[in-house]
Amino acid sequence: MAAQRKNSKNALLLKTTALAAVAALAQGCAQTPAGSTTAPLPAGPSEASVAAHVATATRAAGTDLKALLTLCQPAPAARPPQDALDKSLTGFINRPAPPPGQAFDNLYFVGADWVSAWAIKTSQGIILIDALNTQAEAASLIEGGMRRLRLDPAQIKYVIVTHGHGDHYGGAGYLAQKYRARVVMSEADWTMTETRLEFATPIWGAPPKRDISVKDGDRIRLGDTSVTLYLTPGHTMGTISPVFDVSGGGREHRAMLWGGTGFNFGKDVPRLDAYIGATQRMGAIAQSQRVDVLLSNHSNIDGSQAKLAALRQQPAPAANPFVLGTPTVERALAVMGGCAQAQRDRFAMQ
Repeated sequence: MAAQRKNSKNALLLKTTALAAVAALAQGCAQTPAGSTTAPLPAGPSEASVAAHVATATRAAGTDLKALLTLCQPAPAARPPQDALDKSLTGFINRPAPPPGQAFDNLYFVGADWVSAWAIKTSQGIILIDALNTQAEAASLIEGGMRRLRLDPAQIKYVIVTHGHGDHYGGAGYLAQKYRARVVMSEADWTMTETRLEFATPIWGAPPKRDISVKDGDRIRLGDTSVTLYLTPGHTMGTISPVFDVSGGGREHRAMLWGGTGFNFGKDVPRLDAYIGATQRMGAIAQSQRVDVLLSNHSNIDGSQAKLAALRQQPAPAANPFVLGTPTVERALAVMGGCAQAQRDRFAMQ
């Protein structure tokens, strides 16, 4: 790890203190998320407790966050068989890609229809968050999208992989080799990609070679920009959620990209417990840092395609649809956590 940092001239990895993380976790577990109400829950997992968690999540979702309520639907107890996985992935990848777009002065969408990639422009290059499914997508959508947005792909200095599934690391090796970009992932997910992949398919190809391994609270610095990486386990045990500043219309905003959303790992109650804890902790961090933008690496979660289309029709100084406000970000995290609680109780009863 020290050698990796030494080789990097444009960035410095800094670790935040463990005490701050513990305090944030304690705060997140103690407070009531904005927009939700408390009610006595049945003792122990039951159909009644599942219904109560779903009802709480539904109230927190209101009318504007209904897309997140798909998480409250029952999740399968087993992962899909290989042929079903390959078939579904092929269908997703074959969807027509949306146009690239600019969300903020320093943040750009260069993703596919199903899975997203985000480029953060800094004074000394580009930090890319996720790398899509394949080398072909990285070439056509990330490189091609950047050029359409007048960004230079050769300026990619870091590729942050939010978690070790191929729809996020698929193009990372190609970009690392072509542009000497550093690839960033958590230690847990580097280990997972090197030992036993959760989803192994030839469609994605091989994971990238181990490069920069980060811990909770580490930061990637590039020029005038700092991205803090928080461990948010659950979707994988090493999922990371970046938090960083964006600007638009003469105003600064704090953005969080939730690194892994779905419950596609089968019956695993401890993993759902980790997910619930992560949503609570990040809710507290959203409140303390005044996070008012919530992004995803899948556009069906954050509605990014519709928001980018709205910005193309009504450019600045119209209100930016990506700016939700801190209370709404807290509600979104509460919805995800509530749905995870419902799924945990379903599995606990099986």
